[in-house]
Amino acid sequence: MKYFFTSDEHYGHNNIIKYCDRPFKNSEEMDNEIIKRHNEVVSADDVVYHLGDFTLSGKRFAENITRRLNGTHIFLKGSHDYWDEKLPYIIEMNIDGTYIVMCHYAMRRWPRSHYDSIQLFGHSHGKLTPDKNQYDVGVDNNDFYPASLEGILLKINKVK
Repeated sequence: MKYFFTSDEHYGHNNIIKYCDRPFKNSEEMDNEIIKRHNEVVSADDVVYHLGDFTLSGKRFAENITRRLNGTHIFLKGSHDYWDEKLPYIIEMNIDGTYIVMCHYAMRRWPRSHYDSIQLFGHSHGKLTPDKNQYDVGVDNNDFYPASLEGILLKINKVK
């Protein structure tokens, strides 16, 4: 089992293509490509954390997209996740000795930030320079793929 993190997929959202200069003709093409890339790297027994802005559409639409994605999915609330008001805003956990704080938004300081924890975020669509021990897991920052924990740790170590 591997752990993956992603954010800001914006499934079904045509305007995000223009806002973020995404290389797709329409949301259907974008959705299909993000799903394809997701399934290229995520297997059925992997865990995927979605750090917000999964879709602006309703719960049924979100469920239909999720069924097409490999892995077990855990969702956090972003700016546009109206499809489930019960989603948490933050998750803290230890994975294989790495303490991780996940939130849709980047934080200047986060729990255990002075004890070498890492903070994963989205929302900025690759336009925010992370501080030490932070990483933007949004699809715009990761060639429309989810980011693996091992890949994130390699990139963060380059920043340290």
